Amino acid sequence: MSLNHIRPWRNIYRRKSRQIMVGNVPVGGDAPISVQTMTNTLTTDIKGTIAQVQAAAEAGADIVRISVPDEASSKALKEIVREVSVPIVADIHFHYKRGIEAAEAGAACLRINPGNIGDEKRVKEVIKAARDHNCSIRIGVNAGSLEKHLLEKYGEPCPDAMVESGLDHIKILQDNDFHEFKISCKASDVFMAAAAYQQLADATDAPIHLGITEAGGLISGTVKSAIGMGNLLWMGIGDTIRVSLSADPVEEVKMGFEILKSLGLRHRGVNIISCPSCARQGFDVIKTVEALEKRLEHIKTPMSLSIIGCVVNGPGEALMTDVGFTGGGNGSGMVYLAGKQSHKLGNEGMIDHIVEQVEARAAVIEAQEQAAAE
Repeated sequence: MSLNHIRPWRNIYRRKSRQIMVGNVPVGGDAPISVQTMTNTLTTDIKGTIAQVQAAAEAGADIVRISVPDEASSKALKEIVREVSVPIVADIHFHYKRGIEAAEAGAACLRINPGNIGDEKRVKEVIKAARDHNCSIRIGVNAGSLEKHLLEKYGEPCPDAMVESGLDHIKILQDNDFHEFKISCKASDVFMAAAAYQQLADATDAPIHLGITEAGGLISGTVKSAIGMGNLLWMGIGDTIRVSLSADPVEEVKMGFEILKSLGLRHRGVNIISCPSCARQGFDVIKTVEALEKRLEHIKTPMSLSIIGCVVNGPGEALMTDVGFTGGGNGSGMVYLAGKQSHKLGNEGMIDHIVEQVEARAAVIEAQEQAAAE
């Protein structure tokens, strides 16, 4: 239940943008902020790529991007698209013909990089292919591959150069009466990316794809993405996001949802509220949380679980969660259900019991939502 009507300091007012479709996924307008990832298999490894797309979709990915670097990848893309359920974005660099082939292969969206796709004539051919095959387009500006004339003009990659690049290519699309596009202005530098996105948000009503590119490994990349994208999302900027990590694409999806959940912008699965643990803990909090995170990955229903080691903050946190467990003394603690004390529970076997309680609560929430929909 949203408490924003009595807690106005929690409100985020999203920037108004046009809405486009990426396959069957709406992006922009009042649509939920979608979460994306990108495969890192060879696209010509059809089985491996399909498996990775399906794993990402199971983790919650709304859209998956696949690189199309050569003609063999274009041919593989056609088979991949047939076998997966999520919309596929074809990532196109250097060879504009790959964009045409990807549109023909069934891609839902074409990601083109203004800095390396070629001259305006080539871009027009990609636009025609997108229109003919009902594809949207993402203009993907990147600080590391800006056009030569912009680097000469500004002397180095900077927010002004990135935004100018993006607006120039928006004009090409609009001049060709093509409006089904979104745009990104990515940089690995958090300050540069944030400044570029703020300028871009003021300059266009196109849906914005957020990302901190080449952010790093699982931990460092997640931190950089959370700081950069989190601040922009807090400002209401961003319609779809990708957390770029040197890690399994499934981890990108998980981190994307964690960022959105922390801001109350998207809810999926169990949000575990847990303490860092200390000498007061009545059970091993860290090992318990690690086990619960794995055991509860299958829950997709948005709900909250508090796991607190002692009674200092435990009862208070449990009052605000769907299921809670607070450590006590003598090897036992208290279980809370729907914010109320329910029953005592011994530490032995607590993980199995908590999983059962979460699954039962999730079933109740799903039934309530279904009844309300009917």
